[in-house]
Amino acid sequence: MRGAIALQAEGAVDAAAASSLAAALAFVAFRLAPGAFAPASAAAVAAFAFVLCRKALARVGAGRERYSVPVFDIRDFEPFEAGALDELLLTEADRLQPDANQDALVLDDILADIAADSRVVQLFDPTAMPTPGQLQARVDRHLDGGTPRPASPDASEALFAALADLRRSLR
Repeated sequence: MRGAIALQAEGAVDAAAASSLAAALAFVAFRLAPGAFAPASAAAVAAFAFVLCRKALARVGAGRERYSVPVFDIRDFEPFEAGALDELLLTEADRLQPDANQDALVLDDILADIAADSRVVQLFDPTAMPTPGQLQARVDRHLDGGTPRPASPDASEALFAALADLRRSLR
């Protein structure tokens, strides 16, 4: 059903393309033809262009292969029974047993010392992790409505001075 609708849509697009080409060529013929022959020549050119374009588009579309989809017949399958669920459960027999030749996969994340200016982030660096006492102090400070973090210093003057130096260097 959908294939027929697609073919109809393609035919409509082909007709619209041929019509627009025919209209454009008819306009050119109407403007270039002398006086009384203008309407007749425009109509002749439009009809010729429409037919020629439709034939060309039909030849291009004719080479397409049409794939037929076989009908899915449900009668070819056995009926599903509610008691057949035992077949879908995995058991110990379904587990893969490693061979004696296979080595266990060990994932090691060994990094050399990271430079101070490195952009590498260590998520679980033991030296950067807070101790349990520090975590407890943070939680207690938060629950008590503790002291807010100190405000960051205002660096607007330093930024203004750096921009002024940059402007002076560009002049």
